[in-house]
Amino acid sequence: MNKFSVIFKLSFINTIFFYLPVLANNSPVDYVNTLVGTQSKFELSTGNTYPAIAMPWGMNFWTPQTGDMGDGWTYTYNADKIKGFKQTHQPSPWMNDYGQFALMPVTGGVVFEQNQRASWFSHKAEIAKPYYYKVYLADHDVTTEMTVTERASLFRFTFPEEQNSYVIVDAFDKGSYIKIIPEENKIIGYSTRNSGGVPENFKNYFIIVFDKPFQFTAVALDNAIKTNQTEIEGNHAGSIIGFSTHKGEQIHARVASSFISFEQAELNLQELGDGDFDRLTEEGKNRWNEILSKIEIEDNDIDNLRTFYSCLYRSVLFPRAFYEINAEGETIHYSPYNGQVLPGYLFTDTGFWDTFRSLFPLLNLIYPSMNEKMQEGLVNAYKESGFLPEWASPGHRDCMVGNNSASVVADAYIKGLQGYDIELLWEALKHGANNHLKGTASGRVAFEAYNRLGYVPNNIGVGQNVARTLEYAYNDWCIYTLGKKLGKPDSEIEIYKQRSLNYKNVYNPSEKLMVGKDDRGKFNPRFSATDWSGDFCEGNSWHWSFCVFHDPQGLIDLMGGNEAFNQMMDSVFVIPSYLGIKSRGVIHEMREMQVMNMGQYAHGNQPIQHMVYLYNYSGEPWKAQYRVRDIMEKLYSATPDGYCGDEDNGQTSAWYIFSALGFYPVCPGTDQYIIGTPLFKEAKLHLENGKCLTIEAKNNSATNKYIRSIKLNGKNHTLNYFKHNVLVEGGEIQFLMDNEPNLKRGSTKETVPYSFSLANE
Repeated sequence: MNKFSVIFKLSFINTIFFYLPVLANNSPVDYVNTLVGTQSKFELSTGNTYPAIAMPWGMNFWTPQTGDMGDGWTYTYNADKIKGFKQTHQPSPWMNDYGQFALMPVTGGVVFEQNQRASWFSHKAEIAKPYYYKVYLADHDVTTEMTVTERASLFRFTFPEEQNSYVIVDAFDKGSYIKIIPEENKIIGYSTRNSGGVPENFKNYFIIVFDKPFQFTAVALDNAIKTNQTEIEGNHAGSIIGFSTHKGEQIHARVASSFISFEQAELNLQELGDGDFDRLTEEGKNRWNEILSKIEIEDNDIDNLRTFYSCLYRSVLFPRAFYEINAEGETIHYSPYNGQVLPGYLFTDTGFWDTFRSLFPLLNLIYPSMNEKMQEGLVNAYKESGFLPEWASPGHRDCMVGNNSASVVADAYIKGLQGYDIELLWEALKHGANNHLKGTASGRVAFEAYNRLGYVPNNIGVGQNVARTLEYAYNDWCIYTLGKKLGKPDSEIEIYKQRSLNYKNVYNPSEKLMVGKDDRGKFNPRFSATDWSGDFCEGNSWHWSFCVFHDPQGLIDLMGGNEAFNQMMDSVFVIPSYLGIKSRGVIHEMREMQVMNMGQYAHGNQPIQHMVYLYNYSGEPWKAQYRVRDIMEKLYSATPDGYCGDEDNGQTSAWYIFSALGFYPVCPGTDQYIIGTPLFKEAKLHLENGKCLTIEAKNNSATNKYIRSIKLNGKNHTLNYFKHNVLVEGGEIQFLMDNEPNLKRGSTKETVPYSFSLANE
């Protein structure tokens, strides 16, 4: 061995030992990549996310802005220039934003317009953490840093030697106001920009206080700069303040906002305390670690750790808090439903069509006290508008289908959450099942026809009728189940029990799939199983035919028993992904399915995400184990293109969190989690009740994805599910993994999870 070789090997070994302690000492937030999913565009989503610099469930998020004002794609990884640093409340590009405004430091000439002020940047000179962001703006030779609290933020701008250094404040268009108060180093203003779901008096009031006197002031209206004014109101208001700076001079901007008033924004500014940037950054990091460390992972694969904690980060951003704390320490909120300031909690920016599936069940298991506040927020939403929102941003919006507030309410109560007015929510569920709030998705579209016929027909001017029927049937089961838990009389809940079986009314035995039909009971004669939209919502019959969450056994019986059902499930992965692409104008969900090369399986959208777990109901759970691991490995990563479709406010991330732990809530409203396959060697769930659940997977590896056996608290566990009340008592789940499937385990009728049909035999 030559001398160079010896030196090289010793150096390599020293390097390995140098880095091992660093990796071992990483805290959960250190694994988070906030840029996951940002390499997206209108035509193809790899998440449709932005780097949210925020607190968990915080009221205000901040993000660097690479897109134009009003563009839903506010930050995209492939962009070259930053146009500002924006306070945002955007849940997705499809819903867009509201109440947004931005800051941007510049040097040289006085400019305002977004493209004139924009600066080149590089990801190599960018640090993006959940609680902290830093980037070098090359065209201005300025480094921008920001850190956040729930309702406030602190900027630190490091300027060069420059006589003409400025900070632009852009209150955005569609109605805004701004005022410079030089004697207080302060700017105040409001933005009324929104994308719907707000009353006429909606405003986001903001206050910005600098730590350096202004040497230059100007306002802007519709990009026209006015140096002789300090106050402006109109379509698109903004301001510019300036000063001379020496090299490396740091200027701080303390920022807060309120949906209530300027006075409340001043109170919110107090969250920054003494304004020490490093202290606030450390406190933000500690808060994120407090939340993320509720699930403690032990594994050698750093990529999996990064993916897991990046997904957990996304799972605790929404629904966002929409409440504030007044001078008396009371919780209050501006109501996006009636425009009043009222007491109590409120949360928003979530679509239950997405998040009922696994995001809210994750809250119920790991963060139940947060969902208790959210349930109180739903009580307030019903009081203030007469309906529970199905898609709130910030108020009622017209987006997606279903009445899945029933699932969100029922699952929380079934899982033991308390401390809110469940009786009023019960009334809200019954009201929503039999009414519709016009112009929104709240309540039920076509409830009259559904209640009369047992399905939504496809010839009454209402689209997506099969999707609506399937979700209403599940929603009826949720109402029935909650009613039973509350001890409601049969006379009140029997109708929902009957309607729970309405999914059968759109099953066509000749196709073995769900098919639309008219009000005379005739199935669609032009039906093609791979055709998108029409009778379905953002999918086709292959995606929707398995959406019988509450009664898989009933669906199995319709399809002809376990063998026939498994053949239909297998077929999803065999039918070519290009089929159906020409059935309508291409939407991004279609393209995402096509390029993943997994047949008709479309994990990039919600309807089919639970499907692979249904093998646990039909005697072949090893197929669920194979498919779940395959999906986790192929369709998730901690990279800018890390999702296979829209992330959707925590839902697609929460699917990964549950699946990586080894189980998934196929049917929220039951107390069961259906077994898949664990990803990690060990996971510990530190529960709010002080108990700890340890999940150990012996012999786990990339090839050992199959479950040989399970022990629960030392006893053999032969069922294909775990029960919620057992898990929350803590203890130990021990998986023994293998590279070959155990064809006997979980294959008998006694091992299958809950189905409505079996429960009523």
